[in-house]
Amino acid sequence: MVCFLLGFELGLYRANAQPVVTESGQIESSQTAAIQSYKGIPYAAPPVGPLRWRPPQPAAQWRGVRKATSYSPACPQLGSYPADAPQEPTSEDCLTLNIWAPAAKKIGKLPVMVWIHGGGLMNGSGSVPQYAGDRLAARGVVVVTINYRLGALGFLAHPGLNKESRHGGSGNYGLLDQIAALKWVNRNVAAFGGDPDRVTIFGQSSGSFSASMLVASPLAKGLFQRVIGQSGAVFEPVELDPYFTREGAAEAGAHFAKKAGARTLADLRRMPVESLLKTRFHPQFNIDGHVLPKSPHDAYVSGTHNEVDLLIGTNADEGRYFFNTATVTTQNFGAVLGRTYPSLLLWAVGATPGKTNADARQAAVAFDTDMRFRWSMWAWARHALTSGNSRTYFYRFARQPAYRKGHPYFGLRATHGVELPYVFGNLDASAANWSSGDQELASTIQQYWTNFAKTGDPNGAGLSRWPMFDSEQGKVMNLDQPARITPLADYARLKRIGRVYAAAKFVNRNLYAMLATAFILLILLLTILVRFLVRLKRRSSASKVSAR
Repeated sequence: MVCFLLGFELGLYRANAQPVVTESGQIESSQTAAIQSYKGIPYAAPPVGPLRWRPPQPAAQWRGVRKATSYSPACPQLGSYPADAPQEPTSEDCLTLNIWAPAAKKIGKLPVMVWIHGGGLMNGSGSVPQYAGDRLAARGVVVVTINYRLGALGFLAHPGLNKESRHGGSGNYGLLDQIAALKWVNRNVAAFGGDPDRVTIFGQSSGSFSASMLVASPLAKGLFQRVIGQSGAVFEPVELDPYFTREGAAEAGAHFAKKAGARTLADLRRMPVESLLKTRFHPQFNIDGHVLPKSPHDAYVSGTHNEVDLLIGTNADEGRYFFNTATVTTQNFGAVLGRTYPSLLLWAVGATPGKTNADARQAAVAFDTDMRFRWSMWAWARHALTSGNSRTYFYRFARQPAYRKGHPYFGLRATHGVELPYVFGNLDASAANWSSGDQELASTIQQYWTNFAKTGDPNGAGLSRWPMFDSEQGKVMNLDQPARITPLADYARLKRIGRVYAAAKFVNRNLYAMLATAFILLILLLTILVRFLVRLKRRSSASKVSAR
């Protein structure tokens, strides 16, 4: 009785075995000694039938106590992500989230970390074993992982969908799912011990790309205060890709529908999900005027972004994941990179193969790392420096895990995604020969990440001091064993890429004006030339008359 009264007086401690009351009903946890987990909680209605390609709707209420002890299916997809993740059951009824919270903590007091998984907007889920949040939660945070619609189901735009929408745009349904999940967290997380005013979103690859878009979305304003972005942001000029526009995205969607054999939206909504998955579709965000009125770059420049603290960075060898099966030599260097990047870009940025085939491969990896990830993350940090009062921290993950032979990441060094087991502390979920150094680095990263979620500052007792990224050439935390501060690498190349993008953006935005100006100048030159020739002819005629 004394213990109960003491607990009550200290702030309504949550009894371990008691169901939690959410807006949709009561749920019961699965519990270890220190952590309670709640799996498969619906945050929105199943997006099926007439709700396919519509914004997420509220989840239905349930009676009694729902057992939240097993994951729900992942959203429909072919394959899985990360590369070593198991294949999961899938269903369109997938808009759920999972929560890990320390047992018997004060209600509404702990910082919240919401994980947005990667996978190219095509694969992944919040229930991948690597993302289990119990080890992070043990450090005094509430961890939430979410599912969101993927592929065509999550990102299809279409002229018919534009007409249906009150805002005249479509696509971005997966991003709307993420926003709906964040709203659910804000309304309900206090019951799990979380503080709705201290929410950090963190994500990797397309999850980090999503985070950069959420920073630009007015619909996400106030739903989170901090961002941890791991290898992904959209800060290159989106206007260079016509499919980022509302019209271009709708055109791509109409082409997809035709390939899938659907003549109408009703046909598309009736189509089996297997048929949709088999029809090739490249999902991406689009500037639809509502969810995304502006690109992240333009939102920062105009000051309409959501101001948040940032902890962002990339891995040292991101590009090895994408060039894993490619043979790169000094002879085919340009041709291999030319499959992804224009030859003019290689020349403008200064990508050269070096003297040996090994040099050529490393040069290709470095170029791809910079173009695909590092420049955008650096640009994000740079915009944050000049567009508000938020704090920014920049990292470079350089650890090379000893994955066993046969593992998808074997021999790929610090490539795309290998930091994930360290972030969640789930090294045992991946087949590698982990050392004590790996365990120590995992602990260090988890401390940095959770400290940042708690205060907006990753620093803490026993950790190497991590200064803020306070200039274009700010200091970078090199995450290896031991973690240490290093200068920003290849600053000159990052600046070159920025100049190339700026020039391309200027030409793209002013192309018609430039063509019109060139046409007018051409007319003027022709006019001057004609007048000159006429005068020359008159003088010649006058000379002949004088000679007579």
